[in-house]
Amino acid sequence: MKSKLWLIFQCVLILVAGFFFVYGISLFRAAYDLKDPFHFIMMIFASSLIILINAVLCFGLIYRMINVYRILQKEDKE
Repeated sequence: MKSKLWLIFQCVLILVAGFFFVYGISLFRAAYDLKDPFHFIMMIFASSLIILINAVLCFGLIYRMINVYRILQKEDKE
């Protein structure tokens, strides 16, 4: 039961990180509509940081899920 709850929790975290990843991409695209160069640069840097952090979070969560799956498969074989 704990493993199923853990898996559901990991999937929810991946969905949240995916949402903010898409949000960062939309901010990146919206930055090109700005007229002020200072706001343009700040929005590009902010959206790039949002994209980077959430891409790493998604990758890390998926990597952890794969490792736990492999460990569980080894335990089932033994």
